[in-house]
Amino acid sequence: MNVTLAVKQYISKMIENSGPGMKVLLMDKETTSIVSVVYTQSEILQKEVYLFERIDSQNRDSMKHLKAICFLRPTKENVEHLIQELRRPKYSVYFIYFSNVISKSEIKALAEADEQEVVAEVQEFYGDFIAVNPHLFSLNLTGVARGRSWEPALLQRTTQGLTSVLLALKKCPMIRYQLSSDMARRLGESVKQIITKEYELFDFRKTEVPPLLLILDRSDDAITPLLNQWTYQAMVHELLGLNNNRIDLSRVPGISKDLKEVVLSAENDEFYANNLYLNFGEIGTNIKNLMEDFQKKKPKEQQKLESISDMKAFVDNYPQFKKMSGTVSKHVTVVGELSRLVSERHLMEVSEVEQELACQNDHSSASQSVRRLLQNPRLSELDAVRLVMLYALRYEKHSSSILPALMDELNKKGVSERHRRVSTPPGHQLSQGELFHGGRNISLGVENVYTQHAPLLQETLDQLIKGRLKDSQFPYLGPSSLRDRPQDITVFIIGGATYEEALAVYNLNRTMPGVRIVLGGTTIHNTKSYWCGKCFPGTCWVPL
Repeated sequence: MNVTLAVKQYISKMIENSGPGMKVLLMDKETTSIVSVVYTQSEILQKEVYLFERIDSQNRDSMKHLKAICFLRPTKENVEHLIQELRRPKYSVYFIYFSNVISKSEIKALAEADEQEVVAEVQEFYGDFIAVNPHLFSLNLTGVARGRSWEPALLQRTTQGLTSVLLALKKCPMIRYQLSSDMARRLGESVKQIITKEYELFDFRKTEVPPLLLILDRSDDAITPLLNQWTYQAMVHELLGLNNNRIDLSRVPGISKDLKEVVLSAENDEFYANNLYLNFGEIGTNIKNLMEDFQKKKPKEQQKLESISDMKAFVDNYPQFKKMSGTVSKHVTVVGELSRLVSERHLMEVSEVEQELACQNDHSSASQSVRRLLQNPRLSELDAVRLVMLYALRYEKHSSSILPALMDELNKKGVSERHRRVSTPPGHQLSQGELFHGGRNISLGVENVYTQHAPLLQETLDQLIKGRLKDSQFPYLGPSSLRDRPQDITVFIIGGATYEEALAVYNLNRTMPGVRIVLGGTTIHNTKSYWCGKCFPGTCWVPL
């Protein structure tokens, strides 16, 4: 149950199938992202892939000495691009791989276009998703709904992405869905129809305990995407933004040219892999240790080169030294910018109040805390609106609610009217008790006041694993039901997952022997993406 490994194996297989010799990798916009999150360009270069091109590029030169490996989504546009390519081939031979199911009629059209017989192979390799972490995937989709119903084209794309994950993991699961979400039911039915048909074509090993797919709706937990999260990966996404493992640092004061965009990948960065789920305090200590380790090695590597053996040792060690130097520069810059933003935006104080709103039940204290922060002139617009959102979710119907006064405070801060349209988010159909899961998100005995909140997903999965998740709230599709403890669980959240939920899944995988969980979503949220109104147009917090 490792989505990163599944995609890497597909890509390695494509390259192996093409045999020895120089190659070009032809991709589209989406498959370029799919490949880039699991492989670095240097890694693929080592496999004799010397050129990377887009299938829609109009300025590609003819290079008959190269073999072409085509990895494309099975869209009409890509098929048409391939037809034109095969009619006037630029490379000696073509190995074509689609990231999902392609129709027989489109295969026939490709065959008819291959008049020069340059196509050596056409296959379906199910890598139609972004493998963010080994247990986390995204489809990079926003705007999936019209109100509370699917945008038709995006229901199809979501079905394709989710079935691709299941086929890549070789799972034909039983399906449960959130009863309160018609979107979850429709997606489950769509996935079941396709996965059953495709699964029959493969000789996948049957397991004694059938795998399980659980389809949820973001509306069931509107709180988690609004909270600051304090682990490394989550903080980076919240404060800087992670886009296919890339961070745009171009706006960082005094940033050097080579650090304006950096890549954070646990596959190729040992420090990042080891600190992914550690909290901010631990990261600070570890970055200090990384610096000290680098300083110890630096003078040793730069000692006098007085002999041939000295020079040889330096040359042998230089690539490792250079890599470590790049790692140190990157993480010192990232952590430094996180520290600057935490200080500038008073995020320690903001986060403490957020946790109070999400996890405690003291209206008097919460209202005083929110009002005090709103009166701080250095509080950012995003943090101000977020605090009022959380207050509204928790206390809008409280007999002593001060929501109108808080809206006035937003007005005094100069928050624009459209940003002050604080209405109830996609969780509005739930009662406040349900929305805050009855207070059960309070982690008793937690020493860190910034990490009291636990996402609803954690409780849902705990109940599922223990066999206590109610069929009346999460029914099965079809007459069958799972009576044994589930072992292989794929969870998919319509409307987007978060890194806090990914952390919960990571911890469950570590602490629940025999249970393997993979989490996915239409996107991976931070507060800005959840706030923008694109995921559930017309029902999000602030429709911009």
